[in-house]
Amino acid sequence: MCTRRGGDSRGQLLASEHLHRLLTLAEAAQEAVHRHPRRLMAATLVVLAGSAATAFGVAPLAADDSRIAPTIQQIEEALPLPQLPEQVAALDNASLRLYRSALTHPSDTVDSLLRRLGVDDAQAAQFIRADAVASQVMTGRSGRMLKAIVEEGRLVELVVRGPSQDAEQLDTHFTRITVQRAGGRPDGEFSARAEQAPLQVQSQVASGTIQSSLYQATDDAKVPDAIANQMAEIFGSEIDFRRELRKGDAFSVVYEAHTADGEPITWGGSAGKVLAARFINQGKVHDAVWFQEPGRKAAYYDLSGKSKNKSFLASPLAFSRVTSGFAMRFHPILQRWKAHLGVDYGAPTGTPVRSVGDGVVAFAGVQNGYGNVVQVQHSGNRMTVYAHLSRINVRKGQAISQGDNIGAVGATGWATGPHLHFEFKVNGAHVDPMQIARASESTQLSPVALAQFRRMAVLTAPRLDMADQMQTAGASSGPRFE
Repeated sequence: MCTRRGGDSRGQLLASEHLHRLLTLAEAAQEAVHRHPRRLMAATLVVLAGSAATAFGVAPLAADDSRIAPTIQQIEEALPLPQLPEQVAALDNASLRLYRSALTHPSDTVDSLLRRLGVDDAQAAQFIRADAVASQVMTGRSGRMLKAIVEEGRLVELVVRGPSQDAEQLDTHFTRITVQRAGGRPDGEFSARAEQAPLQVQSQVASGTIQSSLYQATDDAKVPDAIANQMAEIFGSEIDFRRELRKGDAFSVVYEAHTADGEPITWGGSAGKVLAARFINQGKVHDAVWFQEPGRKAAYYDLSGKSKNKSFLASPLAFSRVTSGFAMRFHPILQRWKAHLGVDYGAPTGTPVRSVGDGVVAFAGVQNGYGNVVQVQHSGNRMTVYAHLSRINVRKGQAISQGDNIGAVGATGWATGPHLHFEFKVNGAHVDPMQIARASESTQLSPVALAQFRRMAVLTAPRLDMADQMQTAGASSGPRFE
């Protein structure tokens, strides 16, 4: 009994000492936490990470995979086959409704137009011929957009979209003519209505590569002529499109495109403005971005904010074809070689002629071989001459601005055909108009407007880069909506 009590005493003593050690360690640990909390946290993470790695390495060895027998259970179930014969019969009995699109042709008749749309419907043809509104489908210019809903050869609905019938709304609206059956049924009665609907504006991106001319390249890229003309105007003072264009030159353009019911229009004359453009001529990059400073006329600027608009335009005609440049030529009337001290622009009689810069009319009348001629005096002792006009729209002493209409192309005086003869003089000496246009002064943005423009240019540059990538992917890339 004494031995047992002695053993119990030793056990209690050991337990007391062990408890004392634990309390001491706890106090030390608590003090360490207060003194070095970050070190303790890092140590804890290391311990935990090591434990995890150990568990990952050891756990798979805890079981013997060879003792685990795979359990495979096979289930058999009969699946019902689809009723294919019934489905095929339902498809045979179902009516097929088709959507067809086309453009009107100059030689179209009611029958040929409907035939091109897949319509074999005598009742529809008769209605279009007889109804006052529906018959307008066959009038107007070609190139209008057709969309028909056809069911088993019978016309359900025909929608024709074309230029506005109101001359004052040509750039803002289009005419929509709708011929449809009642209830959208192929056996319903026909009705027709015509309405003016607003055009929508969306931006498009296109690019192309020059093979022969700018206009051939823009045609290949399906860019409207109006946009090509604007590009020629924008870069006209930097690029001589009649002498400096080279095969392999490239362009990229972001422009406004008018759409009718969400579809790009197919008739001309309704394109919006160029928003941004890039032209690579003989390896040199020319950029232009449209921007309007408050209180000033909108203009085009390069990506640094330098204006593309010069004091003098590169051409007195908006869109022209040069027939004789500033060089020696064989004179068609005098029949001898003679220095040609101007530029001839071939254009139809009546084509508007504009002043290339601000100035005052020094002469307006008839003058020997020039026929009807206008002379404009500009600052810096510079003068421009516009000859062979069919009519004159200004008078001597009149102040005019750049771009003002001063007359029209004609064939008066010594002229073998309708054209404009244009000269530029500095201190009485003839100079190349293109050189003057390039060297002339350009307008500058105010500091506030320049900051605004640069913010916009940061957003515009990627759009031109995207168009460049489209051009790199192929010789020409048709328009794509953004």
